[in-house]
Amino acid sequence: MGRRRTARWRHARERRGHRSARARAAVVAALLLCTTAALPGRSALAAGTPSPYAFAPDARPVAGAPGTADAAPLTPGTTYKSSLPSGTKSYYRLGLDATSDVYVSATAIPAPGTTLSASDGIKVTVQDADGSNCSFGSETFGIVHTPRPIAAWAARQASANRPRCESAGTYYVIVERVGTAEAAPDTWDLELFATSEPPLEQTGATSAPEDWDSASPEPLTGEEVRRDGGSGFASAASVGHGVWNSDIEPGRTLFYKVPLDWGRQLYATAELGSANGRAGYVDGALNLSLYNPVRGLVDDASTSYNGRQEATEVGPLPPVAYENRYAIPQRFKGMRFAGSYYLVVHLAADMAERYGDGPLQLTLRVRVGGAAAAGPGYAGEPEPGDVFQVTEGDRWAAEGSGAAGGGGDAAMTVLAVSGIGAGTLVLVVLGVWSVVARRRLGAW
Repeated sequence: MGRRRTARWRHARERRGHRSARARAAVVAALLLCTTAALPGRSALAAGTPSPYAFAPDARPVAGAPGTADAAPLTPGTTYKSSLPSGTKSYYRLGLDATSDVYVSATAIPAPGTTLSASDGIKVTVQDADGSNCSFGSETFGIVHTPRPIAAWAARQASANRPRCESAGTYYVIVERVGTAEAAPDTWDLELFATSEPPLEQTGATSAPEDWDSASPEPLTGEEVRRDGGSGFASAASVGHGVWNSDIEPGRTLFYKVPLDWGRQLYATAELGSANGRAGYVDGALNLSLYNPVRGLVDDASTSYNGRQEATEVGPLPPVAYENRYAIPQRFKGMRFAGSYYLVVHLAADMAERYGDGPLQLTLRVRVGGAAAAGPGYAGEPEPGDVFQVTEGDRWAAEGSGAAGGGGDAAMTVLAVSGIGAGTLVLVVLGVWSVVARRRLGAW
């Protein structure tokens, strides 16, 4: 009986999501058409030094505490903006039930010009009230040791047969620097993202799938579609199966998201174009990282550059499956959720010394294979509610039909800075909504 109610709830929710996604898509498209002529131009919007990272618009400010006594609470489903001083650990608090898996990702953003070594990075730990580690994860800047956003994640997994972390109660998240950066005098910006995953309705397999295609496919060829990347996880531009290009300047990091259903398999390459006759060797010039829907690092790769076109890849990786969490390789464990996976591309700031400040052409070749499969059957809702699903709106944006560069959120950001009068904007919105309403009534 409970399973039938869950199925009906999912079906009704999906129908509502499909209708609302189509409605939002129509509004965004019309608003973009109406505002393009009024905008001062892309170059004017991009004038000045670009911010190294765009925080989520709804990120809540929260201060890390020097110990557990004053640790501020984090709520699953919420994004936070904080900071990471040098030489200290920042503590945050979680109040958890006894059944959900909870993940916390911390994205560290050093200021441009920060001096870093390959071993510098961040570490995230989740501990129970007794100080025992539930899990921890770290990420370093590696061979591409110029300032860029990097993220590490940790979790309380009630489903992982760890008795000390299964009980309901208070848990703590600890974020700290590692490497020589621990003693650096500057403070890094920090974005925290907390997510909860409900238990399954019925317990399934407890071992990772072993029979999957692990061969590297040929990179995609074909017509390239322009798609400018976002500046953060929240503003990531949607891409799907296909070839996508953009410009990238030294020191910039571009964010893209790829919707992956259960059963789908991702393979991606990032290619840097030639430098028009210039030469000069730059070690670790281009970095490509893959993060999962909870912003946990799955895989990353980098390549050097000497003026000729170069490419780097992530994959092959197993198809998305709940049981991947039982895999031994860490990068296989990360492919445990359906939802938006993030491709993050960084061009080292050192490139400016050899090739100037101007952009080079970036080409992303994204191959999505495998057959979509049914989900694992959760006994509840995750937080946020859409984190482990792919909607029609996601597919629409990823196929290239959405607003160029960043989908609906990017369009609304453009409106906010375009200088269009409020009265004009209201008239446009009302006109578009009236058309959408008539079409939706006809669909009934």
